[in-house]
Amino acid sequence: MKKLSAFLLAMVVVVTLVGCNSKKEATADYTTAEAETALNDGKDLVGKTVKVKVDTFIEDGPLGHTIQAGDHLNFISSKNPKVKDGDELVVKITKVEDMLGSFIISYDKQ
Repeated sequence: MKKLSAFLLAMVVVVTLVGCNSKKEATADYTTAEAETALNDGKDLVGKTVKVKVDTFIEDGPLGHTIQAGDHLNFISSKNPKVKDGDELVVKITKVEDMLGSFIISYDKQ
């Protein structure tokens, strides 16, 4: 009986540790391509989440820290998102402006 109790306790500990260490990947409403299509179609994406693949990261650019993605998407933040080209992250859109055919997007990192 003691061996069974010890075994069950060990299994509970292992399952708990594995569960606590597993990292949940944030889900998104749109991919970068889907978001760009939706914006081009005039949809309002404020409050929606986007899985962004960083094409180019410009640290401390003229508008702030800029993540360029897709053909005309510029995700702007006053806080450094600490990403590099090729990274992926999920953001929640807080504001979108159309400036000369490009979208200037303010966001919160998820």
